[in-house]
Amino acid sequence: MRRYLRLLVHYFVQYTKVRLAYKGDFIVSIITTLVATVFGVALVFLLFRRAPEIAGWTFDEILFLYGFGLIPLALFNTISINLYYFGEVYVVEGKFDRILLRPVHSLFQVMSEQFRLESLSDAAVGLGIVIYTSRKLGLDYGWFDWLFLAAAAFCGLLIYIGVFLILTCVTFWVEDRVGIIPPVYNMLAFGRYPLNIYSPLIQFLLSWIIPFGFASFYPAADLLGHIEYRPYFLLLPLVTAVFLTLSIWLWNRGVANYSSTGS
Repeated sequence: MRRYLRLLVHYFVQYTKVRLAYKGDFIVSIITTLVATVFGVALVFLLFRRAPEIAGWTFDEILFLYGFGLIPLALFNTISINLYYFGEVYVVEGKFDRILLRPVHSLFQVMSEQFRLESLSDAAVGLGIVIYTSRKLGLDYGWFDWLFLAAAAFCGLLIYIGVFLILTCVTFWVEDRVGIIPPVYNMLAFGRYPLNIYSPLIQFLLSWIIPFGFASFYPAADLLGHIEYRPYFLLLPLVTAVFLTLSIWLWNRGVANYSSTGS
């Protein structure tokens, strides 16, 4: 584990140097990312212009949910860009052969070859929103609460990795440039809002099939004091472990099934 952490730091520093070699392009990417985030926050404001609360949730509470949801999602976006393009770049074009020749686990190499550094700005915005709204809501968080928040965000990151890694593994058996990741990725936005505003079918889907609710909503709801969701929150470590373990198992099976393009 120590070896992989050291390698990850080296990979990250090296890629950062490459990106900063083109400062103008990097700054434009950050601005573009922030603008998209601002539009997302503006949507929350627009919703509450018509109603003082939605399904029992106040404006500040939903803004807190949105801000918390940005943190694990931003961290995931930072390290997951190669999962999004895995089928097209690594399998169809045969670049996965190069990965298999190195004495490091293939999944680690795929996820650490490239980073979306501008997504870290979303994590900073999300943390700022959480701090701002927690003060407005009168939530007196101590160091343990902030530690819990960090642990919950990390579990959310692992859940996102598990879900999208499972979808990525499909490419080992069905070679497809686009894959099934894009439509599922678009569903991430549903997890930033209270799940009880959706139909029971959507709630079930986002809890037990594609557990985006566990990645953001349930831990954030517990932080807000909505104890009716605590039974779900207590399952967060189990859900995280199940999806992460299943995804890594599928990855290893997929690697064993992989055959070179021969080009």
